Amino acid sequence: MKFCVHGIGYIGLATGALFANNGHDVVGYDPDEELVSDLRAGEPRTTEDDLREYVLEAMENGFEPRTEPVEADCHLICVPTPYDEDAGRADLTYVEAAGRTVADLLRPGDTVILESTVPPGTTEEVLAPVLAESGLAPGDDFSLAHCPETVLPGNITHELVHNDRIVGGVDAESADRAIALYEPATEGTIHRAPDATTAEFVKLSQNAYRDVNIAFANELARVAADYGIDSRDAIALANNHPRVDILNPGPGVGGHCLPIDPWFLGQSSDSLDLVKSARRVNDGMSEYIVELLESELGTLDDARVAILGVAYKGNVDDTRRSPGLRLARSLSSPRTSDKRASAVTDGGSYVETTCAEVRLHDPYVEDEVIDLQSLDDALRGADAVVVASDHDDFEDIDPERAASLVDNPLVVDATATLDEENWRTAGFDYLGL
Repeated sequence: MKFCVHGIGYIGLATGALFANNGHDVVGYDPDEELVSDLRAGEPRTTEDDLREYVLEAMENGFEPRTEPVEADCHLICVPTPYDEDAGRADLTYVEAAGRTVADLLRPGDTVILESTVPPGTTEEVLAPVLAESGLAPGDDFSLAHCPETVLPGNITHELVHNDRIVGGVDAESADRAIALYEPATEGTIHRAPDATTAEFVKLSQNAYRDVNIAFANELARVAADYGIDSRDAIALANNHPRVDILNPGPGVGGHCLPIDPWFLGQSSDSLDLVKSARRVNDGMSEYIVELLESELGTLDDARVAILGVAYKGNVDDTRRSPGLRLARSLSSPRTSDKRASAVTDGGSYVETTCAEVRLHDPYVEDEVIDLQSLDDALRGADAVVVASDHDDFEDIDPERAASLVDNPLVVDATATLDEENWRTAGFDYLGL
């Protein structure tokens, strides 16, 4: 069968490779000429070794990256759906553009599947009308379904094949055709949703659940600190109950999915009370860590803080909505202080403000925009160290060497990555969440 994958970022690339490695003729279309050129040269844009090998295998099996779309039996739409924070809505520009591209190529009997994460109703109320401009009717002349991706960066290849799938069509035959395509290529169970809107809702519900669960853990961490309790010990004990499964606290929630997808649920609903609270709690963890540092240091006036980890999670290079970067912005922003640091004008009067000097280190991230330093340079002369990503590499940091480099042995381990006993033995004041 001929596939055309619209959008070959990390989801479209992996999805195209999946079907190519299962015997299909796949074209990966993307207007980004440099991305396509890199792929043709055997340089996929990924730091995941398994995914790189999987994509290169797909290239050998005929996966063809192109800057022009083609007619196909199945069009897979895997384009970005950013969140417009000013408008408070999902930006569906890329979905609409992909729909217009597909409409120009659509033939009777084709199948169109939207994999992008979208607000409920997008497949039927946004994409279907665009596709109908072809003169063909969704559900009658061609099949249209939604099958959201559910892979986790850092483990894409395994989850692409093994995760369960949710498929919802604009009609029963559309769902049947989509299921028939995914079943031979994946080992997870294919679950049929009543319709495309339900499939969209389910994906958002899964990510909102995780965000809310993390927010609950983060709130427990803050409350436990007021009682002098180790929150992780308490959570581990609470999880012995068969109906309790609390996640771990941390410095916040990052990536493209969890901080964004819950808001999509509110695109046409005013009932996001719990979700809004969870978003506020998780985004507020950077300020909580700042408060911990102020409590320990007395002031952040000219304090030097080393932040270890600007990737949004461990062992990946993705910095989208990174808690570490959010913390860096909070520390670098002027704050009111009793101690003079700099003066800003506020309605004609002077308000004393203070901010810290931040050093950033991450062994996985390469980004010319972010001022990253070596581990030694980040630690040298630091008044505090904050671990903001749970990279395996950080477990191997020698606490005695770290103690010899810093000016003040204070570490806030927001991800429970370090060995507390070893760092305390090396002379550090250790704070966890």
